[in-house]
Amino acid sequence: MQHSNLKNTPFSVLDLVPVVEGSTRRAAIARSLDLAQHAERLGYKRFWISEHHNMESLASASPVLLISHIAEHTSKIRVGSGGVMLPNHAPLIVAEQFGTLETLFPKRIDLGLGRAPGTDQRTAMALRRYQQETVQDFPNNIEELQLYLSEENSTGAVRAIPGEGLEIPLYLLGSSTFSAQLAGKKGLPYAFASHFAPTHLHDALHLYHQHFQPSEQLEKPYTMACVNVIVADTDAEAQRLATSAKRFMLGVIHNTRKPLAPPVDSMEGEWLPHEQAQIEHMMRYSFIGSPHTVAAGLEQFKEQTQVDEIIAISHIYEHEARLKSYEYLSTLFKAEVSSAV
Repeated sequence: MQHSNLKNTPFSVLDLVPVVEGSTRRAAIARSLDLAQHAERLGYKRFWISEHHNMESLASASPVLLISHIAEHTSKIRVGSGGVMLPNHAPLIVAEQFGTLETLFPKRIDLGLGRAPGTDQRTAMALRRYQQETVQDFPNNIEELQLYLSEENSTGAVRAIPGEGLEIPLYLLGSSTFSAQLAGKKGLPYAFASHFAPTHLHDALHLYHQHFQPSEQLEKPYTMACVNVIVADTDAEAQRLATSAKRFMLGVIHNTRKPLAPPVDSMEGEWLPHEQAQIEHMMRYSFIGSPHTVAAGLEQFKEQTQVDEIIAISHIYEHEARLKSYEYLSTLFKAEVSSAV
């Protein structure tokens, strides 16, 4: 059975650099690099690292350093931020850092931008030094960042060097309609975080298209959606692997931030009914099963959303199983999948 709808769709990877139970943060970074190299060999378009702070479960507090490390040890896959949480940083610093990355790794760096803190409010205050954010700060910061990256700023009093005049593509990330409208008005590609915040996906995509205005970077709308994907030999094995992701989400609800736990045979006794309902809602856009099952689900998702690109995130405890999941997924956009699978 050929999945032509998927075969013409770029697939990418989002990695939070998860720390697994019983292992180290150094090992988490090594696993992420191995996954990036694996994704490059399999033909994925890009490999993005998220920004999270004060989380025992994630080693992605410094996306810029991780992007540099991964880009250094790969050769062609695009590497970027999924994303840099712009309110945590001065736009000039971001322009200089990504200008340096683009100088080191030309035509391979993506700058995805978000406006969430990437952590809890107390940590956000430690990062932002008690600055109060207003609704206009994010749009203003993007404009300032774009100014520093432009050739026109060569006569400015404050310049980003390296950075100035480099063609570093910007992407707006969001889980609400605010960023969707903003991305449309600015003529930037838009990526929706449907892997944990599914509620406004369709409204956000609609508003993005409705408000889109062509820009120097982008002539026509470009949408991306991040979804949870876990592929294994059988539906049953994939569902078992997915219990690690569900336990991770449970930690998000409880604000415990523990490392990624091993899978269990059943979630019974792991969660309360209301927690189960909440996690099942958060993970609404999850494609878990055999290659055949996942292909059917992703086909339907692509048909319903008409997104241009799918970004897959896979919280899987066992590293080899995670590599295998991305390998199975790559067969859906690279070749035919047998209906017997």
